[in-house]
Amino acid sequence: MHTPAPTRLLHLRREVLAGALNHAFTQSARLGRLLPVARPGRHGVRLERDLAWRAPVAGDPSAHLLDLWSPIDRSGPLPVILYIHGGGFRGCSKDTHWSLSIAFARAGYLVLTVNYRLGPTHRYPAALQDCLEAWTWAVDNVARHGGDPARIVVAGESAGGNLTAAVGAALCWRRPEPWAQAAFDRGVSPVALSPACGILQVSDPLRFTRRKPQLPALTQDVISSCFYSYIGDHSKIGQDNELADPLLVFERAGPPDRPIPPVFLLCGTKDPLLDDTRRMAAALAARGAPHEVRYYPGQEHAFHAWVLRSQAVICWRDQLRFLAPLTGAPAPA
Repeated sequence: MHTPAPTRLLHLRREVLAGALNHAFTQSARLGRLLPVARPGRHGVRLERDLAWRAPVAGDPSAHLLDLWSPIDRSGPLPVILYIHGGGFRGCSKDTHWSLSIAFARAGYLVLTVNYRLGPTHRYPAALQDCLEAWTWAVDNVARHGGDPARIVVAGESAGGNLTAAVGAALCWRRPEPWAQAAFDRGVSPVALSPACGILQVSDPLRFTRRKPQLPALTQDVISSCFYSYIGDHSKIGQDNELADPLLVFERAGPPDRPIPPVFLLCGTKDPLLDDTRRMAAALAARGAPHEVRYYPGQEHAFHAWVLRSQAVICWRDQLRFLAPLTGAPAPA
């Protein structure tokens, strides 16, 4: 069956737009990394690049690499951040998220910033499977890098927020997928989750326009393209791929097999994905799960990635304050 021409044109328009935005963000991050402020040593941080945590994928040698960031002035064992980058399931990498990695390492964490397979070449469950394998690698290996496997936080923003929440769901509910079972059977839970401004449900991408009819068409195109890159046909979400919608797991699943760890949620009030964070906060409250949610007035999507903005500074202080008693990291000044 052939795809109707208008649908093909719509997909093409969305692919071009999403590709252009990803290119712009990647190039700006690359240029930013050339500035003196991006040098880890200026922040008391050391960097070990390109550790392979799994055999490379043919044609995509960087998909299973991670960077290790750690504070120079602190000895282990350190609390650990497993950081899952955003990028609409189709772009960005550990290299574009150097500012967030530095921010966590400055705060006293050993930071593992991971690459994973990207869509649309690699669709669900490739990215989530990679993130769960990175989790098991962290549990098994961070001790020899100065980290404490009993104090691992999983964090990420945007698409990485989806993957963070999905990793949390797979570690709280015993799942039928073999790759999820392997992570669950390690018997270790995160001490906290921090899915920031997350795309927490990839089915029904038009729900944002229904809720906010004035949403710009280009914004909806970007959202739909990102979702399509990850799952393809949104109408086929079912039991075999429900972890693509971790929000629905937290909203609808039965009692978890393990306690849900404390969750820190953050989002800007001008973020088009704001409703997903609100729904996640409501789902956690309904379950009596420990959590804190913070909304930052007037802020757009992933504003905290620009770490020197005034609201971003407040956001980082809030997040690090929440994590400090759970991880043993120093409380922020």
